[in-house]
Amino acid sequence: MAVKEGQAQLRQSGGICYQLTRRRVKNLNLRVRPDGTVAVSIPLRASVRQADAFVLARRDWILAAVRRQQRRAARPLPDRALALEHFTALSRQVFPAFAQVLGGRMPVIKVRAMTSRWGVCNPRRGQITFALALYNEPAAAQEYVVVHEFCHFLVPNHSPAFWAQVERLLPDWKARRALLRAE
Repeated sequence: MAVKEGQAQLRQSGGICYQLTRRRVKNLNLRVRPDGTVAVSIPLRASVRQADAFVLARRDWILAAVRRQQRRAARPLPDRALALEHFTALSRQVFPAFAQVLGGRMPVIKVRAMTSRWGVCNPRRGQITFALALYNEPAAAQEYVVVHEFCHFLVPNHSPAFWAQVERLLPDWKARRALLRAE
């Protein structure tokens, strides 16, 4: 059965059940949703065999990501006010290193349920938003995300200059980031 643009088809490859959708995209895209289901989008001209091979080649990563999502889903999100208070306190600890570039103004800190990011910095608005689920992660990982987002006030992208700023403040940032990716 051919998959038409926008229509989803359930497929299986390497023991992984996934939802296949054709889209106007350049590359094959893979996503493990918060509920642990797997979705693959393929270009209009790509074959389903390519999709199956793509999933099979990433089988180990997919299984690990599904386990991570299931583990996270098992932990309830914290109270929004509690999480906001917590991340505001962490941000106040980091703020002095950025006070000059921020003109002495502490950024607005927000929290919300996010499924694909731990934090988002909006330098133009002077705002950082943290994922509620980050509250359930280890303290060292939380500190990494706070520093990471504050560094976007210095460098708005993920260039080598950005990572140099992160490393200046957190020499062990790679180990801390790994905590967020651990099983």
